[in-house]
Parts: sequence; C-alpha cells; structure tokens
Amino acid sequence: MEVVNNVTEFIFLGLSQDPGSQLILFALFLLFYMVILGGNLLILLMVFSDPRLHTPMYFFLSNLSFVDIAYSSATAPKMIADFVSAEKIISYWGCVTQMFTFHFFGCAEIFVLTVMAFDRYAAICQPLRYTTIMSTTACTVLASLSWLGALAHSFVQTFLTFQLPFCSSQIIDHYFCDVHPVLKLACADTTLVNMLVIANSGLISLGCFLILLASYTVILFSLRKQSAEGRRKALSTCGSHFTVVTFFFVPCIFIYLRPSTTFPLDKAVSVFYTTITPMLNPLIYTLRNKDVKNAMNRVWNHKVSLKEKQKA
Repeated sequence: MEVVNNVTEFIFLGLSQDPGSQLILFALFLLFYMVILGGNLLILLMVFSDPRLHTPMYFFLSNLSFVDIAYSSATAPKMIADFVSAEKIISYWGCVTQMFTFHFFGCAEIFVLTVMAFDRYAAICQPLRYTTIMSTTACTVLASLSWLGALAHSFVQTFLTFQLPFCSSQIIDHYFCDVHPVLKLACADTTLVNMLVIANSGLISLGCFLILLASYTVILFSLRKQSAEGRRKALSTCGSHFTVVTFFFVPCIFIYLRPSTTFPLDKAVSVFYTTITPMLNPLIYTLRNKDVKNAMNRVWNHKVSLKEKQKA
C-alpha cells in the first residue's frame, strides 16, 4: 500500500514556551555549544599535532571528539536558533535528516566508548600483548566497524519511523526529531515499530553498557596485581572514562529501553546525552589527563618561542 503523507513540516514545542526562560536557555546552550566545539577541536588538534599522542587510546579519543562535535551539531544549532524564533518549524525532510544524523553519531559514540573500554582492558590486563592486540590494523578495523554499525543502526531507525504515514498532526513535544515523539504523530498502528525501536536502540545501549561494566569489573580485579603508581594511573584513566559512560548511557537506556511513551522528564534527560556529555568529554579527558595537558603545554611553549624569535 502507498504510504499517505500529508505533512510537509513539523513544529517543536521545545524545552520551554516562556519567552524569558527561552532567552536564558539561548545564552546557556550557546555557551555549552561553544565549549563543545572549542574543547573537542582542541583535543583533535593535540592528538594530530603531537606524535607522542599517536597511540590507540588517543586515536579512539580523537574519534570520540569528532563524534561529539557532529553529534551535538545534529541538534544544538537548531535548538539554539529556536529559542529566539517565533515558530520552531522544521521541514519533513529536515526532520528525517536530523533523526538520521542524530542516531548515526549517537550510535557511533556508543560503539567508540565501548571500544575505548576494550582498549583500556587490553592495556591494563594484557600489557605484554597490548601492542599486538591493539595494532594499527586492529584499531582501524574497530573504528571502521563502529562507524559501519552506527550507519546500519541509523538507517534502520530512520526507515522504520518514516515509512509510517503522517496525516495531520505536526506538533512534536520535544526540541529535536527523535523516534518516540515522532512516532506519536503517525496515523497508523506503531506497536511493531515500537518493539523494533526497543530492539534497535534500547538493546544496543543496554548491551554495550553491560559490556562496559564487565570490562571495568575485570580491570578493577586485575589492579590488585599492579603497583601503587600503576593502580593510581589506571584508576584515573578508567575513572574519567566511566564518568563519561555513566552520563551518556544511563539517560539513553532510560529513553530508549521502554515502549513509545513520553514523560515530562524526557526532554531534560535528553539534554544530558545530547549536550552535557559532549561538553564534559573534553573537560574530563584534558583536566584529568596528564598526557593531554603536557601536549597542550608543548604546543603553547612552541607558540611562545616562535613569537619570541619573530620579535628578535
């Protein structure tokens, strides 16, 4: 049967309808987005410019930083612009594009975080075999599989949602095009699609989170055999990673591992994995990472020395 679609655009309700609150949110989220761009671009610059950071751990960290920039950019610019717009409108195909890019980069983040946990497991639990396990080829394969898996997930998720008919309802009770709010507007039975969404998004989030918990449990047990300095360094690295994982995965599981029901809390929870986590990643990985801070100092000192030579 041909899909009936009478909708050419959607209208967001956004995070707030109060004009005063929207101005405050505009300034706040604009600041958040600038921190996301600046912090993650700084990490990319450090990793690519410093040969000492050309290791598996920082290769995946650079992937994560790129993902965070793209992932937040799928929703943040539109949300920020809507805070100062009279009408929060997005076209039908704009909604399709936003959902695809959001789930593509969101799923890529899930897989990259999981691969980073495996990298830490190999470094701490298999130190003698680490260079063999995490060879250049292995890192490239793991990164490629992460991106390909995210592409497949996003395509399925977007196709399942927009193959449904949309007749007249246009108002999305959210600040971006996500699966559950959009499914509520479909003029067809969405029971099967809801179950497939849970299998596609919810189980991916839960499964990867359980893998992460298992890997960190093994790491913690293995630390008993390490020296005090080794334990301190490993706990610092894994602690920062686990902080990121918790802020990202727990809200994702809350949103996607349930039937297509929406709660007033959903929009606030979504802020954590769409904005807060991409903003915290560079802060956590730079402020608590000695290697990155040393790389920043070397770049700064090199810049200062160049200026002094120019003056001379």
